[in-house]
Amino acid sequence: MSPATPAPRIPIATYRLQFNAGFTFRAAHAIVDYLHALGISDCYASSYLRAVPGSVHGYDIADPTSLNPEIGSDEDYAQWIEALREAGMGHILDVVPNHMGIARSANPWWMDVLENGPSSLFARFFDIEWKPIKDELADKVLLPILGDSYGAVLEDQQLALEYRDGAFVVRYGEDWLPLAPDTYPRVLEATATEWGGSGADLDELQSIITAAYNLPPRSGSDPQAIAVRSREKEIVKRRLASLASNHPGLRDAIDRALAAFNGVKGQPRSFDRLDALLCEQSYRLSDWHVASEEINYRRFFDVNELAALRVEDPAVFDEVHKFVLELLARGAPTGLRIDHVDGLFAPHDYLRRLQTQAAGLPGGTDDHPERAVYLVVEKILGPDEQLPSDWPVHGTTGYEFAAVVNNLFVDSRHERQMDEIYRRFLRADRRRETAFDDLSYQARKQVVHATMSGDINSLGHQLNRLSERNRHYRDFTLYSLIAAIKELIACFPVYRTYITAGEEPSAQDRLSIARAVQCASRRAPASSRVFDFIQRVLLKQTLAGSPEEYDERARFIGKFQQITSPVAAKGIEDTAYYVFNRLVSLNEVGADPTRFGLEPAAVHASMCERQRHWPSALSASSTHDTKRGEDMRARLNVLSEIPTEWKTAVTRWRALNRRFRADVDGIEAPDANDEYLLYQTLVGAWPFTADAQRGFPERLRSYMLKAIREAKRHTSWINPNERYEAAALRFAADILESHRPFLQAFLPFQARVAELGIYNSLAQLLVKITAPGVPDFYQGTELWDLSLVDPDNRRSVDYELRRQVLAEVQDASPARLLEERADGRVKTFVMVRALRQRAAIREVYDHGAYLPMSVDGECRSHVFAFARRRQDSMAITCVPRLVAGLLGGRAVPPIGPEIWRDTRILLPHLNGSPAFRDAITGAAIQTHTGGDGAWLDASAVFGTYPVALLVPVG
Repeated sequence: MSPATPAPRIPIATYRLQFNAGFTFRAAHAIVDYLHALGISDCYASSYLRAVPGSVHGYDIADPTSLNPEIGSDEDYAQWIEALREAGMGHILDVVPNHMGIARSANPWWMDVLENGPSSLFARFFDIEWKPIKDELADKVLLPILGDSYGAVLEDQQLALEYRDGAFVVRYGEDWLPLAPDTYPRVLEATATEWGGSGADLDELQSIITAAYNLPPRSGSDPQAIAVRSREKEIVKRRLASLASNHPGLRDAIDRALAAFNGVKGQPRSFDRLDALLCEQSYRLSDWHVASEEINYRRFFDVNELAALRVEDPAVFDEVHKFVLELLARGAPTGLRIDHVDGLFAPHDYLRRLQTQAAGLPGGTDDHPERAVYLVVEKILGPDEQLPSDWPVHGTTGYEFAAVVNNLFVDSRHERQMDEIYRRFLRADRRRETAFDDLSYQARKQVVHATMSGDINSLGHQLNRLSERNRHYRDFTLYSLIAAIKELIACFPVYRTYITAGEEPSAQDRLSIARAVQCASRRAPASSRVFDFIQRVLLKQTLAGSPEEYDERARFIGKFQQITSPVAAKGIEDTAYYVFNRLVSLNEVGADPTRFGLEPAAVHASMCERQRHWPSALSASSTHDTKRGEDMRARLNVLSEIPTEWKTAVTRWRALNRRFRADVDGIEAPDANDEYLLYQTLVGAWPFTADAQRGFPERLRSYMLKAIREAKRHTSWINPNERYEAAALRFAADILESHRPFLQAFLPFQARVAELGIYNSLAQLLVKITAPGVPDFYQGTELWDLSLVDPDNRRSVDYELRRQVLAEVQDASPARLLEERADGRVKTFVMVRALRQRAAIREVYDHGAYLPMSVDGECRSHVFAFARRRQDSMAITCVPRLVAGLLGGRAVPPIGPEIWRDTRILLPHLNGSPAFRDAITGAAIQTHTGGDGAWLDASAVFGTYPVALLVPVG
C-alpha cells in the first residue's frame, strides 16, 4: 500500500457499507466496479476492527489494534483497498473512540482490568469510579451480568470455577471471568492437600503459592509496582501450567479442588468457599437489573456491554488509535468518521489531537494540521444549534441536512389539522397530552430515573463536594442537588455543551445552559437557588480556591456534559419518538418533530449557511441509525398534504378493526397511539412488489415489538409486559392476514400515497446530490428504501439485482423507466445521471456558490429550484414539492403544461441567454427573456420528467 496523500481527499459521493460476517472484505471487493460505475467516489465503511464475536454492526470493538477476522484476513483487506485505489476511489473509516465491547470475554484490556483491578495496565483506559459511593464497590467493578440475584445464581451452580492453562476463571454461560492471581492460593492450597506430590514438585507448587501471595496489591497506583505485578502474575501462570502439564496427578487434584469449591445443589453452605473467593475479586457480580443504580463504569448510553473509554488521556488515545493511524499512513482509509463525538470528555481536544497526528504521518500536511485528513463527526444538532466553528473537521455526517430536506416536502399549512386528527384518534382531551416538548421532558426524566440514576447519583456527589466548600451553597442537601441535576438534564435544549477548562464558555453554550435553567425553574420553582448554583458551576463562575478544587470543578463540568447526551438520545430518539406519533416521518435522528414543514426560503437559507461553513460535510438521507428509510419518509410526508383523506381513512380502519383489539388488564391492546403508529407504518413501508410483501408481516412484527418496548408505556425492554405485546402483535397479524375488509379499504389509499411518494423521493434524491455537501448513500438505497429501524435497515443487499438494474438503466428510455417507476429503476437512473454530471463539473459543486431561485405563477409553491455556479460553469436543480396538492387528485405524474400552466422559474443574472440541457433526460430547455429578466417555463423543465438538472449548452 502506498503512503497517505498530502492533502485531505474530499469525496464526490460516498456509499455506506455495513461490514460483518455476512458482508466481508471479499464481498466489498466484488462490488468496487459496481460502485464506481454507479458514480461513487468513496466507500464509507462501518468499523472493521476486531469486534465481539458475532457482531452485526461493529460498534462493539473488543480490540482496536487489529482487523476483525470475521470480516476477512489482512490479505483480503489489502486486495479490497488495492481495488479501490485502482478505480481511483477512496474510503472513509468509521472510528469508535468512545467505548469498547466487553461482552463474551472478548476484550483483552477489560479482562486485564477484571483480573487486576486498579493495578491493571489498562485501568486508566476505562472510565471507572474506583472509589464509588458504595463502600462495597471500592476498588471493584460492578458487573451486572447475572439473570437473577447473585445468591440464586451461585447456588444454582451457574457460576463455576475452571482451570485454563495455568489460570483460574469463573464461567457464567458463554462468559468467563478471570480470577486475580493473588487469590489463586485459596484454590492451590486446597489442591496441595488433594495432591500426593512430594519433593521438588511439591516445593515448586508451594513456591508458586508464595509468589502469588506476594504479588503487588491490586489497589496500588505506583507505576513500578503495577509493572512488577503485570510481569510476575504471568510468570505464576506459566509455572503453574508447566507443573500441571508435567504431572497428571496435579491436574486431577486441581479438578477435585475446583469441584469442592463449586458446591452441591441443595446444600447452600457448600458454596461458601466459592462465595468468599468471588468476594475477593476486583469485580462484584450482580443481577443485571441493578445496573441503572449502582454501575460504576461509564457505558455507551445504557448498554452494559459497552464500556466507555477515557481517550482524553493521551496514553489511552495513542493506544486506541495506533492501528487506525497505521492504516492511514499506509493509505488505506482516506478519511475518518468519528462515532458519537458527544460522548467524549473534550471533543475539540480529541479532534485536534487526531488531526495533528494525521498531519505527522508520511505524506501528511504538517503545515495545515487542522485539516490533515478528511474528518466528519456523528453529531446531532438541536434546533438552531451550530456545529462549533473551531472544530478541525469538515462537518457532520448529515442528520441535520436530512431533516431540512425532508421538511421541504411537508405541508406546513396543515399542521393544526394533523394535530387535531392525532388528538381525536387518541381521544386526548388536552394538547399537553400530545405535545412533544412535554413528552420529551417526561421521557428524559424516565431515563434518568430508570436507567441512568447511578450516573446521576455519582454526579450529585461530585456537586455536593463543590457545594460544601462554599458557605453560600453548603446548606444544599445531597438529595436536592441530585434532584436538581435530574431536572436540569431533562430540560436541556441540546445534546450537550462544550465547555473546557482553559477557555470561556461560548455564547451558544451560555444560552443552552440558561434555557435549561429557565425550563427547570419553571417546572420545579422550589429548586431555583440550586439551579442557579449549578449554572454558576457549569459556567465556571464559582471560586476555586485551590488547584484541587479547580480540577474537581472541571471534572464535574466534563462529566455533566458527557451525561446530557446519552440522556437526550435515550429520552428523545429511543423513547419520545415512539410516543409522539403525529406524523412519524418527522421523528428522525437529528430532526425536530415539532418543526412541521419548511418553506423553500427557509431551506435556501439553510443551504446557503451550509455552503459558507461546511461545504464538505456529508449530505445524508438514510443511515444505519435512521428510524425509517428515506423513501418511507417521503411517502409519509404525503399525509401532511391530504389530512382530510387521511382522517377519513384512519377513522374507517379503526372502526373496521375494532373487533381485533384486546383488553389487557383494563388497557386496550394495542392502545390508540400504538394503533396510529401501526397504520402509518403500513402506509409507509408497504412493499411495491408481491415478493417483498411475503416477508413483510414478520418485518412488521419485529418492528412493532421494538417500537412498543421503546415507547416504555405499557411494556419495555427492562420490564416486558408479554400479554400486552402478544395482543398488540396479534392485532397487527390479524388485520393483515385474515381481515379482507380492512385490506380492501387500505390498499387503494396506500397505493395513492405510494405513487405520490415516488416524486418526493426523486426530488429529495436530486437535491441531495446537487446541494452543498457530499452526497452520502446508505447501502442498497439506489433502489426504493422502505426499511424500518435497525436491525431491519441492516438486512443484506442484493447487489446482483442492482448490477442488473444499473446495466438496464444505462441506455434505457427515461420515459419507460418513469412509466415503470414502482420497480425502483427510475431512482437508480436519476442517481447515476446526476452523479455523472456532478463529477463532470466537480469544481462547481465543491466550491461554487449556492443561488436560490425564485418561482412565480399559479404553481409557484410547488417548485424548489437553485443554481450552483462557479465562474462560467453552472448547473440548475429543479424539483417539485407538495405534489398531492399540485395534482389535485389526478393519477398522473407531475409533468406537462396541464399541470404546471403559467409557472416560471426565474433565472439568476446570466451572461447572455443560454439554452439548457437536462442532464437527466437530455431534453433541450429554452430560456425566455423579457422586461423582468430571464426565466424557464416549468411546463418545459418538467415537460417529460418530474425532476430536472439543467446545464448550459454551448
